[in-house]
Amino acid sequence: MTKTRSIDFSKLGLRDALDLATIIEEEAKERYQELADQMELHHNAAAAHFFRFMHDVEVIHERKLFERRTALFGKEPRTVDRGMIFDIEAPDYDSVRATMTPRQALHTALAAEVKAFEFFEASLPSVTDADVRELFTELRDEELEHQGLVQKQITALAPDDAITTEDMGDDPVAQ
Repeated sequence: MTKTRSIDFSKLGLRDALDLATIIEEEAKERYQELADQMELHHNAAAAHFFRFMHDVEVIHERKLFERRTALFGKEPRTVDRGMIFDIEAPDYDSVRATMTPRQALHTALAAEVKAFEFFEASLPSVTDADVRELFTELRDEELEHQGLVQKQITALAPDDAITTEDMGDDPVAQ
């Protein structure tokens, strides 16, 4: 599980839990945008398209969480910040290659969704507030749904070529 830096889940209230979940979605959304831009730069339209799709999924979740938080707590300031978490749901930078196939892009997204599921699952035993427990259970279950969505996309793909991206380097070579 990805570690949080300074969150005591046993003392986490609903407002802070909503803020934490929103931050997690913000980070994932921004990372997918970065990856899509990177894939476009490398002329990998298929991977860019998929990362943009995942970005849009994260935008929807972020918006839902923000609306829920605002309805319950108005403009009360956040007491949690991004420095308290790192890469809970965001795809790993190291897993992305300029020459990656759509299948590899999907596996990168799947790994991110698994990380998010594991975070919420591992956090639940420490959560004492019933509302936070309910929220984290809901978010954990949504991550499972996302895994299913990505897995369905993987299953629908044609097999990759026999030549893999490992057979090619990302870095240009001198001629």
